[in-house]
Amino acid sequence: MRAVTYDVVIIGGGHNGLTAAAYLARAGRKVLVLERRHIVGGAAVTEEVVKGFKFSVCSYVVSLLRPEIIRELDLARRGLDILPLDGAFTPMPDGDYLWRVNDHSKTRREIARHSLVDAEAYDEYGRAMVAMGRFVKPILSMLPPDPTSLDPRDLRDLLGLVQRFRDLPRQDQYTQVQLMTMSAIDFLDQWFETDVLKATMAASGIIGTFLGVRSPGTAYVLLHHYMGDIDGAFRSWGFARGGTGAISNAIADAAREAGVEIRTEVAVSGITVRNNKAEAVVLDNGHEIRANIVASSVDPRLTFLKFIDERVLPADFLDDIRRYKFRGSSGKVNLALDSLPEFTCLPGSGPHLRGAISISPGVDYMERAYDAAKYGAFSRQPYIDVVIPSLTDPSVAPPGKHVMSCFVQYAPYHLSEGTWDEKREEFGDTVVDTLSQYAPNLKSSIVHRQVVTPLDLEREWGLSEGNIFQGELTLEQLFFLRPAPGWAQYRTPVKNLYMCGSATHPGGGIMGAPGRNAALRILADTGR
Repeated sequence: MRAVTYDVVIIGGGHNGLTAAAYLARAGRKVLVLERRHIVGGAAVTEEVVKGFKFSVCSYVVSLLRPEIIRELDLARRGLDILPLDGAFTPMPDGDYLWRVNDHSKTRREIARHSLVDAEAYDEYGRAMVAMGRFVKPILSMLPPDPTSLDPRDLRDLLGLVQRFRDLPRQDQYTQVQLMTMSAIDFLDQWFETDVLKATMAASGIIGTFLGVRSPGTAYVLLHHYMGDIDGAFRSWGFARGGTGAISNAIADAAREAGVEIRTEVAVSGITVRNNKAEAVVLDNGHEIRANIVASSVDPRLTFLKFIDERVLPADFLDDIRRYKFRGSSGKVNLALDSLPEFTCLPGSGPHLRGAISISPGVDYMERAYDAAKYGAFSRQPYIDVVIPSLTDPSVAPPGKHVMSCFVQYAPYHLSEGTWDEKREEFGDTVVDTLSQYAPNLKSSIVHRQVVTPLDLEREWGLSEGNIFQGELTLEQLFFLRPAPGWAQYRTPVKNLYMCGSATHPGGGIMGAPGRNAALRILADTGR
């Protein structure tokens, strides 16, 4: 019996791989998705780790998911329901707090409680960031032009970017340059004086990077996280009802409806390349699945340094891939609770618990957390971003109980002493102890704890060095440099092999843009 040849085989069933599969199948391709874990979704999954409690184990909030994907794949009909996350609450060691909400007037009054000057600046800052977000957002969906190419299409796109920049008002041009070059704190220092406000806002600039709030380049990462939207509401964040796995499941449903075959618990060991052409995917059991196109949604290290014989790749390309920076710096602690935390600065189960809870009391606190990581230790006083999704979506916990998601920086992949298997519980204790300084009842409320280290992210979810974005969002790894100079258009040096994960433009987050962009590139290249 002759083996089936697929038009496209996609390695990795994360949300980007599923998105690429859905678009390709809708265009008439015969597509197979291979996922190593028992469920699809990659890092965007919901799992019942303890009976009755459903954790968004890795990714936990959504904002960057492209509206065209929601619309074109009709994800709302497939059960996707995004519930707004109302603001950010930052408890302070002195018993005060900063509580910004989605109501601009209320937030302005709250900031005025700390600084009248900052309340005035907040309006101007918001207008500037909206303008910068609108300038950058169209770039997320475009094919990165190659600045070294003489192809008229690349030249046209480059000139288009230059013209769009020239059309900005002069002050916006300056702001854009600052965002691409400055640290988050240096940028915010131009606007604000309140320490806790700057620290909490700067936190968005370090997510997924091995950088501190004073490190150049973090201002752009701040913008990257600033420009999300939900149903057209700019700068909005939310929960997917049922956890982040609901997003992946909705995309998978669209893919299956279009004819995609999805196999789980299938591990890939290699990609067969003959005459510089990808011809098949090899499984751990030795079985070979033939394909006209292979698309990898896993990271460059796995794709090029594990799955492919390095001898078939150009030496300069291999050098670039080996230099590509992962440097995972974050972990997760997921808690099942039988009661809500009581913050001493604002007791009770009020609406302040329905948004993000940010342990970022000051700029020096944030920078010292980074200092520990620089020397190979996890932070003993870490930055923690906490959400309690069960307050907004009761379906993820038993009645009267709650789930609490704690994203933590810094937790460096490379430890100077010991291993992550040895340090796992100590890391979990540090997170709980830090939170208990602000909410003393937390420890007695915990009925189960799940600690996810950078090593777990690598071993279980295939994220090299535990980097949640398949590679840092640093300036030298963005746009036409992601994942390597000359190879940012989803193609690779191997014919018929493409990349479609977060290691490609425009990067990480539950966005789907890399998958959609890669699918459109494949369709354009193959002419059907």
